[in-house]
Amino acid sequence: MNARAEIDCARRWMTARIDSKTPPFSFLYGGQPSAILLDGCKRTETEVRLDTVRTRRVIAYHPARAGLAVRCEAVSYRGFPVVEWTVYMKNTGKCDTPLITDLWAVDVELARSELPAGSVRAAISGAPRLHYNIGSPTKPEDYRPLESTLKPGNNQRIATCGGRPCDAHMPFFNLEWSGAGVIMAIGWPGQWAADFRRERSDAVRLCAGQELTRFVLHPGEEVRTPLIALLFYQGDRVCGQNFWRRWMVAHNVPRPGGKLPAPMLCGMAWFYFAPWGTSNAQAMKVFIDTYEARRLPIDAWWIDAGWYNCDTSIPETGYSVWPHTGTWEPDRRRFPHGVREVNDHAHKKGLKTILWFEPSRVVKGTWLARKHPEWLLPPPPGSAEASQGAFLLNFGHPAALRWLINRFDRILAREHVDIYREDFNTAPLPFWRAHDAPDRQGITEIRFATGQIALWDELRRRHPHLLIDNVASGSRRIELEGFRRAVTLWRSDYMPGIATDEERTRRIAPNQCITHGIASWLPYFGTAVNAIDAYRFRSFMSPSLAFDFDPRRDDLDHDLWRRLMTQFKSVAEHYYGDYYPLTPYSLRENVWMAWQFHSPDKDAGMVQAFRREACREKYARFRLRGLRPGALYEMVNQDTGSARCLTGNALMDEGLRLTAKNRPDALLLSYRRTSRRPPVS
Repeated sequence: MNARAEIDCARRWMTARIDSKTPPFSFLYGGQPSAILLDGCKRTETEVRLDTVRTRRVIAYHPARAGLAVRCEAVSYRGFPVVEWTVYMKNTGKCDTPLITDLWAVDVELARSELPAGSVRAAISGAPRLHYNIGSPTKPEDYRPLESTLKPGNNQRIATCGGRPCDAHMPFFNLEWSGAGVIMAIGWPGQWAADFRRERSDAVRLCAGQELTRFVLHPGEEVRTPLIALLFYQGDRVCGQNFWRRWMVAHNVPRPGGKLPAPMLCGMAWFYFAPWGTSNAQAMKVFIDTYEARRLPIDAWWIDAGWYNCDTSIPETGYSVWPHTGTWEPDRRRFPHGVREVNDHAHKKGLKTILWFEPSRVVKGTWLARKHPEWLLPPPPGSAEASQGAFLLNFGHPAALRWLINRFDRILAREHVDIYREDFNTAPLPFWRAHDAPDRQGITEIRFATGQIALWDELRRRHPHLLIDNVASGSRRIELEGFRRAVTLWRSDYMPGIATDEERTRRIAPNQCITHGIASWLPYFGTAVNAIDAYRFRSFMSPSLAFDFDPRRDDLDHDLWRRLMTQFKSVAEHYYGDYYPLTPYSLRENVWMAWQFHSPDKDAGMVQAFRREACREKYARFRLRGLRPGALYEMVNQDTGSARCLTGNALMDEGLRLTAKNRPDALLLSYRRTSRRPPVS
């Protein structure tokens, strides 16, 4: 992937938009467009080399007299055609500012001529296509890819819902013209919105940011906008997505201890112990020992909800409060020596440890609600949360944030936790907006979002080897700022879970589709499986995969289980490679679905292919991508061990022919460039 043309394009765009007098953001200031306000400000520029590959430019706008100071902090990358920026606004005066409204973190008109041209300069006809994805609302369509053709005069508005940034839609977009495109990402752990308007034939206007901004700033007060990142590419949409994945791996995936998170298999016992108050240290140690005794190679032990004191002394609320203790103390009846007893046992077996928290939700009558009601955001009157006595811990309250950081810092150290799993099962937007005065709309959300980022930054600073798992009723909080600090080990709540066998079966194909959609954007994600056969195992295979059942069961085929786990470990490195969907997205049961992960540095990869339950076709052929045309590749069937050698030309032009005898069936093949010659027929 030669990036020279794309990098040159990004540099030109940086000069034209960030370094110019026409900034790539906008707002109204007392009803006046920001362009007029900023034009009258003194403008300064500074540049700092952050490291060997990143440079930050700060464009500051200083008012002639005390008032609103604005600065745009932009970062460019050596080796990647990416421009990103965040806008900060501060009241330097002694009284409130005029009303600030319609604050867009990005507001630019992007012309096709600004994109990489290369050899496709002439191929610029046709309407631009906007590619984006559903988020994680716990439906069969989670992460479904969507496409919209932008016709002249069209306006496509996309937003999340409820305040969690990956609920209705993912905050990632791919705007594709013929032969080139730009990817836009929004980094914001809150409520965002984006507009794509084709105002003229060769250009699209991009507007995105926090959905609602209508506030004054008090003296000395500062706020920030969402982070915006643009990545320029040439080629088709999939080329753009793989450029994005490479940038994500190189500069965004968190590196606890300086290393990328390794693909992993996890043991857990969540649904097995439901209701969660029955879990205990001794049973978990027995489970860990069983994995070891049966030579089932897990990498981590996962303790989910229910390890703490369960306060059930509030019968008048009619609300189960097991997840919301406020102080997060282990239940000494079930964990007499704390969670550390289990974690130390896991560490002796060479396993990492995962521990679940949910600091945002607080219930009436618990310690936090009694001792610090000023730290809590009440629910809107008449809402379901109000009837349940539920509150939201205000991460934007400085004292609450300090308490939370110090409290969790001590718990992580005391209980010997390797992976901090933070859940968020409340839609926060109603709490935020109910707290704002008419001239302060959006402020509570801004404070909460910046507090969330500060919490993770400080925990990672105090625990350099800590990995954070970002979960929210599935993964409804995926966004760029969050992903730089936390991976998602539970991509969707659309799981088999505690369900009938029929319902579990219905959820298999949708989980294949979840991988099909989410892998275009995230190089690291996880899920769980609670039944072992090859079709189910491979339908849920992810860079992180958890097993949520009792490993002592005698009805399990432990030889098969062991073989599938070993196969996973032999191919999992390729999840950090390029991703190529080989079939269209489909929830139908009468089709094949397949994809390819390819590691360019190793010239190796894997192919997963599924023949679904109602698919009549025993044979299928898939054209691979990313290979060297003249090279020879050894393709190995992981089930049979049979190998065949094919050229890159044959695999990409004619395709890989596969046979699946069973319905349903799941095939796993690995390949690697080889010097072996195929036998003479």
